[in-house]
Amino acid sequence: MAVAVGDIVRAHYNSGVYIGKVEEDRDDRFLVKVLAVIKHPMQGDLHHPGVVDDGVFFHERKALAHYEKMNVAKAVVYPYDDVVPEYRESLQSALSTMKAKLHEKDTEFSKEALKRLINLEETYYHKSYYK
Repeated sequence: MAVAVGDIVRAHYNSGVYIGKVEEDRDDRFLVKVLAVIKHPMQGDLHHPGVVDDGVFFHERKALAHYEKMNVAKAVVYPYDDVVPEYRESLQSALSTMKAKLHEKDTEFSKEALKRLINLEETYYHKSYYK
């Protein structure tokens, strides 16, 4: 099934997965407006996954904001035909899922990633979305 402007889609972007609305067709990409979060972006260095070393910068990545727009390669945009969850609830669910996966592993990486997620939740998400 082809995706067109105005469609609701699932899109992969920078290690996160989102539900959004296609705003523009830009040749090999779509401009997609974020409506919900399916998978929270992974923490850490994407070029060195699972590594916590002095020489590797450990990135803290926020999920894209509600209505933020992303320029996504068409190859990772798929039709979405289910109910679109409310953004705040979808963010909380994605965070809970990511934290549960990190709790399952007893590694330095998972501990550091969990610490970063909790920090994001307490310092950013609570102020912006958990009112």
